[in-house]
Amino acid sequence: MVVDKTIYEEINILKKKKNAVILSHYYQTPDIQDIADFIGDSLALSQQAAATKADMIVFAGVVFMAETAKILSPQKKVIIPDPLAGCSLADSCRKEDFQKFIDDNPGRTVVTYVNTTADIKALSDIACTSSNARQIIESLPPDEKIIFGPDRNLGNYIKGLTGRDIIVWNGSCHVHEQFSLEAILKLKRENPGSKIIAHPECEMPVRIAADFIGSTSGLLSFISRDPGKVFIVATEPGIIHQMKKYQKDKLFIPAPPKDSTCGCSECNFMKMITVEKIYKSLKFEEPEITVDPEIIERAALPIRRMLEISAKLGL
Repeated sequence: MVVDKTIYEEINILKKKKNAVILSHYYQTPDIQDIADFIGDSLALSQQAAATKADMIVFAGVVFMAETAKILSPQKKVIIPDPLAGCSLADSCRKEDFQKFIDDNPGRTVVTYVNTTADIKALSDIACTSSNARQIIESLPPDEKIIFGPDRNLGNYIKGLTGRDIIVWNGSCHVHEQFSLEAILKLKRENPGSKIIAHPECEMPVRIAADFIGSTSGLLSFISRDPGKVFIVATEPGIIHQMKKYQKDKLFIPAPPKDSTCGCSECNFMKMITVEKIYKSLKFEEPEITVDPEIIERAALPIRRMLEISAKLGL
């Protein structure tokens, strides 16, 4: 959709007037990434926003990300341009079900991926990201029994790397489970010398075929230092916009989904955010994300513990 240039001018005016910052996840469309003050992974964005003197945060992402921003910046107003922008992974782990899972497996340290709701964070002992999950797990005593949630692919990947006693919650991201290994390998044959790079939320067959596995920021770092010229990217294709900015002379091909009628595996929730919705949310300062103060206090603890461990490890 073509957007009138004046809307970008209005967004800049409103940002200054309201002392607001716009955060964009890597999976947003290029036009949104280009107007954002910060672009990145969900936790990194919330940390960057917390470090600013902004009064308002407009989060171009999904609801759990905006909740995390509120947890780290409870004094700031946090806005999400579309409150229906959910997450299949976060939605696969309901508070009541996860509490029962914990109760049924007593005596285990609960480590949860940051891609969870505030309620799930509040039930956790330590948070982690896809970048530091292995290091967080390995920082715990070797005999420690662990629950990992909610992503089964990331959890089983880390379990395989560490050999730890981990029970994994059976949740998943619909984007990362849609990739077709057959189509990916066909692309690799058609592009001699190409490399497959995959997010750890991908299913095991895709991870086994991958030349490199990493978080979105990890994938960006890899394509910058690797001498390869062609990369087949098995994660949400929004990241390719930044990859092209980092490495203009390289070719990035989105990994095809199992449904051959679609060229790439997009997150329909991320794509619910538009420039027009960002403008309206800035103008009217809604929809606002609110989190119960008690939940904020409890949910902040596992994040703080993760950050303390990361600092000790020099991550």
